[in-house]
Amino acid sequence: MTPWFKQADLAIGDFEETINKDHYLAGYPLFNAPAEVMDAIKEAGYHVLDLAHNHILDSQIEGVISTADIIEKAGITPIGVYTHEPRDQVPLVIKEVNGIKVALSAYSYGFNGIEQYISQEDYNRYLLDLNEDKMKAEVERAEKEADITIIMPQMGVEYRLEPTEEQKALYHKMIDWGADIIFGGHPHVVEPSETVEKDGDKKLIIYLMGNFISNQRIESMGDEENAKWTERGVLMDVTIKKNDGKTTIGTAKDHPTWVNRTPKGTFSPEGYPLYHYQTYILEDFIEGGSHRDQLDEATKERIDTAYKEMNEHVGLKWY
Repeated sequence: MTPWFKQADLAIGDFEETINKDHYLAGYPLFNAPAEVMDAIKEAGYHVLDLAHNHILDSQIEGVISTADIIEKAGITPIGVYTHEPRDQVPLVIKEVNGIKVALSAYSYGFNGIEQYISQEDYNRYLLDLNEDKMKAEVERAEKEADITIIMPQMGVEYRLEPTEEQKALYHKMIDWGADIIFGGHPHVVEPSETVEKDGDKKLIIYLMGNFISNQRIESMGDEENAKWTERGVLMDVTIKKNDGKTTIGTAKDHPTWVNRTPKGTFSPEGYPLYHYQTYILEDFIEGGSHRDQLDEATKERIDTAYKEMNEHVGLKWY
């Protein structure tokens, strides 16, 4: 994946973990990762990471602060939490790329109920939820201060393949407020895209981006009806253009992805089997793809099915 990220002028993603060195390492349901993971993410080529998700309090408020701090020390910009100044005082995150100012914001529907264990002062100080008045004010600020606004909201029903009416209504409000691109997250599956026209310009919504890399898959999801969709995600390749002072989306292309998992043949100290995970850009592994010959027949079939279903489901046609 590194070559894909390295060629991007601005690579952004969602980091649904915490990193708290004073907290025990843990997986589901309270995530806490080792700090070394951020070195790999930096090396992969990411520039911005979204922390507005329902697991950001998994290692307590100290985990919010330390996660953002470790990301910053790696040379990556965190969005979706505030750890330096109060929300009403902090500047918007705006990245200037090739003369184009890109504003980035992120918000979460909630924090798994852990917010009840922190003070209201800390909640307001560090976290960004879906408060419409606050979001609207920030998007309108971005409209004035930047050329393009990208929002990464987290909401929806887990494992549901279609957006809820609440998602549709809120994401359209965001477009009305001034957002240009919306990359949705949370339910661990991919939901369709939508192109919205506003004032003669096209705006882009991807309701859900799916899992880019995770252990969720058919083998680990039991009886979940949409288990195969948890193996899948979408890498978005969007080109922004600026002509005569007007900035618009030039092109938008979705690249379906799939996570491959293979046993390492070794075990953790606790006795759990260890696996090697790779995220594939599916166009490289379908018939005619540059890496097709690396696959066994069962994996070929799984990838071919994923590629076909993903393209039909996302339905992005940008003209």
